[in-house]
Amino acid sequence: MTGHITTPFGAESTAAEVVAGIDLTGKRAVVTGAASGIGVETARALASAGAEVTLAVRDTGAGRRVADEIGGDVRVARLDLADQASVAAFVAGWDGPLHILVDNAGVMATPETRTPEGWELQFATNHLGHFALTRGLHPFLAREGARVVAVSSSAHLMSPVVFDDIHYTDRPYDPWTAYGQSKTANILFAVEANKRWAADGITVNALMPGGIMTNLQRHTDRAQMDAMISQAVADGFTLKTPEQGAATSVLLATSPLLEGVGGRYFEDCGEALPNRGDTMISGVAAYALDPEAAAELWQVTEETLAH
Repeated sequence: MTGHITTPFGAESTAAEVVAGIDLTGKRAVVTGAASGIGVETARALASAGAEVTLAVRDTGAGRRVADEIGGDVRVARLDLADQASVAAFVAGWDGPLHILVDNAGVMATPETRTPEGWELQFATNHLGHFALTRGLHPFLAREGARVVAVSSSAHLMSPVVFDDIHYTDRPYDPWTAYGQSKTANILFAVEANKRWAADGITVNALMPGGIMTNLQRHTDRAQMDAMISQAVADGFTLKTPEQGAATSVLLATSPLLEGVGGRYFEDCGEALPNRGDTMISGVAAYALDPEAAAELWQVTEETLAH
């Protein structure tokens, strides 16, 4: 499919509305970060349509509470994306086909923190962890064809991937550009993974869920966050409920309208338009869809994880 993709859904659509009438019986899904925020609503919508859903979460107690509340065929498995051993253990514990993978978990604007490997935490969690997870699950995704959904953000407009200094070893650390870089990486991952895996029947897309107040904001200064929201609202930004925030993820994971579509970035249940540099709240940066940058990131990531 070519051309700009639109759907009957929009910014105010909910995950339940998007999945209405879709039967996921016999399908298996994994949602990372599904113990809070839009991850819960993503998992709820998939389970409501009959899918077997695994909540991949750091806090399995919180995950079990969510699973009990959602009902249906919902399982819980531990996954800490900042810990490559945890990612490997999750992959080793998976068996059988996987039809939907929603790479939803993330950290935002954290104080400067490094993993034991020396990696910057946001890049390590948001990109490296999800890369290792998705690549590790590839054989299961390829069994019957699958959809992979990478939850990015309009914050990708804050920074491209700075290949010369990804982990802020030579430049002053900034929590927001570090977050932005990791979210750009999510989109570039979708571009390259879709290219590499299309022949396996796997499609990979990225998205901006919208502005939702969730646990994701726990590291941000409240006054700073309020100021950013006020400016964004003045620029035409509308906050969403978690149910609305999960809609685009669920659309990409389930909708027949997107069969065979991959390597793209969506917002408000449609493909995003190019960002022209006049706003920081919508559109997609050209550098986030650059196939050369996507290929370079893949190579750099593989080299990083091999060490």
